[in-house]
Amino acid sequence: MFQKRSFIHLFAALIVLIYAPNVSSQTTSPKKESRSKLFEETTTDSDYLMAIEKAGEVMESAYNDSDFDSASHHLFGEIKRTQSKLNLILTSLKGANPNVRNQQMYHTVLKEIEQDLEEQNTAINLRNQNLEKIKNRFIELRKDKTLMALIKDTIRRKQFKREFANLRKKYLSTDSLMTKNQGILNNKKRITVQRKIAVSNALIAVENNLEKSGISMFHKEQPFLWNITETVPRKAVQNIGSKIVIEESVAEYYLSYRTAGLLTLVFFMGILAWYISRNLKYLKTNGYAENLSLFNFKYLNRGILVPVAVVGLSIAVVSNLYAPALFLELLQLLLLGILTLLFKNQWSGKSMRNWLLLLGLFMILCFLDLFIEVGLLQRCAFIIINILGIRYGLVQIKSLKDQLYIKAFFKWASILFIGLNGLSILYNLFGRVSLSNMLSLTAFISLTQIVALSVLLKIILEIILLQIYTTRVKRGIEKIFDHESLSDTLKKPFIILMSYMWIIVIASNLNIWESLRSSLASLLTHPNTIGSITFTLGNIVLFFIIIWVAHLLQKYVAYFFGEIEDENEENVNKRQHSKLLITRLLVLIAGYLLAVAASGMPLDKLSILLGALGVGVGLGLQNVVNNFVSGIILIFDKPIQVGDVIEISSESGRVKAMGLRTTKINAPNGAEIIIPNGNLLSQNITNWTYTDNFKLVEISIEISGDTTPDAINGIIIHALESVTLINMDKTPQIYYSAISDGKYVVLVKFWCSIYRTEESISSARQVLFSTFKAKGLTFST
Repeated sequence: MFQKRSFIHLFAALIVLIYAPNVSSQTTSPKKESRSKLFEETTTDSDYLMAIEKAGEVMESAYNDSDFDSASHHLFGEIKRTQSKLNLILTSLKGANPNVRNQQMYHTVLKEIEQDLEEQNTAINLRNQNLEKIKNRFIELRKDKTLMALIKDTIRRKQFKREFANLRKKYLSTDSLMTKNQGILNNKKRITVQRKIAVSNALIAVENNLEKSGISMFHKEQPFLWNITETVPRKAVQNIGSKIVIEESVAEYYLSYRTAGLLTLVFFMGILAWYISRNLKYLKTNGYAENLSLFNFKYLNRGILVPVAVVGLSIAVVSNLYAPALFLELLQLLLLGILTLLFKNQWSGKSMRNWLLLLGLFMILCFLDLFIEVGLLQRCAFIIINILGIRYGLVQIKSLKDQLYIKAFFKWASILFIGLNGLSILYNLFGRVSLSNMLSLTAFISLTQIVALSVLLKIILEIILLQIYTTRVKRGIEKIFDHESLSDTLKKPFIILMSYMWIIVIASNLNIWESLRSSLASLLTHPNTIGSITFTLGNIVLFFIIIWVAHLLQKYVAYFFGEIEDENEENVNKRQHSKLLITRLLVLIAGYLLAVAASGMPLDKLSILLGALGVGVGLGLQNVVNNFVSGIILIFDKPIQVGDVIEISSESGRVKAMGLRTTKINAPNGAEIIIPNGNLLSQNITNWTYTDNFKLVEISIEISGDTTPDAINGIIIHALESVTLINMDKTPQIYYSAISDGKYVVLVKFWCSIYRTEESISSARQVLFSTFKAKGLTFST
């Protein structure tokens, strides 16, 4: 707290000093002293000027520091914006539909406003403390002995009249600014305190509404349906317009509140659309676009914008769990409308009619929930929709299931849809209206969301297959790979993700997601102690999730570079395979390091674990570690690569895949040989394709007839040139092992692809036989 009395005393002295009469401080002349004053301490005019200058600098810095900077003006702007948000929320609370969605949004926003107010109050207190520190600088001036001596000396004051006038001017301006800013800060603090009280009261009201909706499930809110006396809810009809205005204002506020996140989502969806269009344009330009029909694409062949919109809206639905009811239901309806465009001309007439019926029931349900007051009309309409929903789930839903990519989860979605509609009817009859409405909306959202997620999964798989095929075409590989088995492999992790998204949407609509999340967070973050080690279940779960994701990434990363298991052996890109192996190694190392960091294990405990692991390596894991280290050496040293034809011991074949522990080799007879990496480094390896993919082969033939060696040589060269499988860049070699009258034994050596050795030899024999026979010579081999 500012020491006001000392501050006033100091400046009263300054004012007195400035306006004091110029009189002599002594009436008589001083007595002359006989002793010398050479060595006495005296204060000069320069010292007095320095003291006055120091006081002026203190007042100048106090003026500058007490003025509001840009951060303070930004704070005042935030305070003003917070007031606008709070006014809108408080107004909406009085007139908007008290459904769970709106209440959840109000609760989330009020919590954030409460946090903002706390931060603003802290910032105001900090600025008040800074003003107090500035005032303390004036108090420190009293400790300046030179300045205080000057104030008391009425004679010397006369010499510094101008300086004291400037000092007084600085003091008055500083005092005025500090008083003004102190008042502004006090006013802002009073406003924040009042708002905190208003937010606290609003939170209590919202939490009470949420508690009524979710906990007291059998609490009677309205009369039993057979006891309602009203016939026409005129008030509800009259209030539709005002409710629409309120719901629109709440949705607009939320839209502005989430603008940054939604724009980020739109940006990434734009990148995705550009990425897809680039691949499609490349295939179309090079004449491969028609081959996409062989992949059974259902959505990407109908344009780009609509599938990308499905991806973006599906993410938006899951990422806006606490949006107001109007915003979220419009988002859902927009998603369903876009899905309808995708289904058009693809679904059968019966399936399409059933889909449109589901969409119509959902739209009516949303309108009744948002804009119609609770009464006989609304409750009866809900019951009719619930009955139609039950019939739909029992009879008509099968036509939708046949059109979807994922059919396994649709069974559970159907059971949930029928069960929630049945419970909604029961609660509606007995007056539990809010819970009934919530169950009805959740039933329809759960069913429509599983349809949307099924389409989303199919679109994602089509995007991945498009990337793989485009990359392979760029590498010159036109072969259509087994996309169905590859899709079955890729969809497994995505199904887990889609299931998680579906559960989140259902739990959020049932108003249990927050409690589930809190309970789960409490369970996962609870510290557990075993001996001297303290851990949480969350750290352990996160540890295994990161390792699982790292293994998935290293397993599937090759697909994004166009690599699949049925690779054409002559088109293997060995350099790319080496990069992929290094990438997989880096992904695994990064994953394990992140997993260890996420586990929260202290380094001293980790060193103990590594020591125990070292003992395990010495006792039984040395072969595992040997193979792992050998795999790393093979990756960087590259004595063999994927696609090489090698011989090791008694085994030979083509290298199919290289891992960190083992290497797979395809034998000529179709067997797959798995060799530990340690064996590859410890034994001699014959690599036929280390430099190139060509092998020198030989054919021994006998020629009979009236001819000469020169003629035979010309015939052989001409015949081999006609065989496309033979590499004529390296001249064939012809050797004569026996020559007699009319009979020649010839050894022919030529180069061919090592992957098609037998085929090349067979073709060469056939061409040589036909050529020599045409010349009238006898050919045998």
